[in-house]
Amino acid sequence: MSHINTLRKEIDKIDSRILDLLNKRAAIAIKIGAEKFKVKRDNFHVPDREIDIYKRLLTLNKGPFPNNSLRAVYREILSATLSIEKPLKIAYLGPEGTFTHLAGLKQFGSSANYMPLKNIERVFIDVEKRRADYGVVPIENSIEGIVNYTLDMFIISHLNICAEILLEISHNLLSLEEETTKIRKVYSHPHALAQCKSWIENNLADISLHEVSSTARAAELASQNPFTCAIASESAASLYGLKAIATDISDSTNNFTRFIVIGREFSKKSGKDKTSILFSIKDKPGGLFHILEPFAKKEINLTRIESRPIKKKAWEYIFFVDMEGHISDKKVNSVLDELKQKCAYLKVLGSYPVSV
Repeated sequence: MSHINTLRKEIDKIDSRILDLLNKRAAIAIKIGAEKFKVKRDNFHVPDREIDIYKRLLTLNKGPFPNNSLRAVYREILSATLSIEKPLKIAYLGPEGTFTHLAGLKQFGSSANYMPLKNIERVFIDVEKRRADYGVVPIENSIEGIVNYTLDMFIISHLNICAEILLEISHNLLSLEEETTKIRKVYSHPHALAQCKSWIENNLADISLHEVSSTARAAELASQNPFTCAIASESAASLYGLKAIATDISDSTNNFTRFIVIGREFSKKSGKDKTSILFSIKDKPGGLFHILEPFAKKEINLTRIESRPIKKKAWEYIFFVDMEGHISDKKVNSVLDELKQKCAYLKVLGSYPVSV
């Protein structure tokens, strides 16, 4: 036992050194913030600088501290440091405890100021009107597919995609009760209900299902009635004081949602980037082929192509495309210049780092 105590004292000394260094780091951050203020720099957040920090530290890390944990630790260090300079305001599709909220925390850390909003349109509006620095909204799910409302907003918005966040979705059955035999209602978002359809049919066949605006709202409702339950995240259980009757009840074991960060500026090149565009084609034979041909010639990989009806024109479509590369890359820029001549409409939504 004496040897364990000796080792614990060594850990205490290391913790004291870490604390001292964190405060020294914060003091330098305050000086940087003052310099930014002198030159009247509006954007205190520098995403490409954060990426450089992660890359350098992950390269230097020789273990045994795992890289995933190192990134999570530094996410909070960077978040706290930035909050000393100027706290970020992050608008997101709320309420608190949604998967969108979790995605925001993954990207910006817990020291940012989070603003839950009722719908995706409000998130776009608040960022455009500078009431928020960034917004976080869902763009696609690996099971349910594209989030059309987010795409529709980009058609009328001047905002850019600044980053993407991949979040593994784990649904849980939450209630004040500990057994399903007393449950009479299940609340959840339509997507969550669809993603757990087989599990619900096998385990809750005689219980009525009720669709609500979000999984967090479902958890809130379940917290108000002991004979109801919600399908929601683990964080929602903690937030609303619920018990997890069953965990990880999604029908698919590969359930991910891709969220995007929207902002007013383009992200700088990180070295591993993705560019997203919207375009519509001229109505002629082989129109789509002629649009996609330049990508093949330049050997640019398309990671997604999705069509969406144009609401104001019957039987006409707008296409959403993700490609590998940054708009500053010569071949990406060359293809986009060529597309301008061929497309009826073309809009670059942003170039941003690929989520890791």
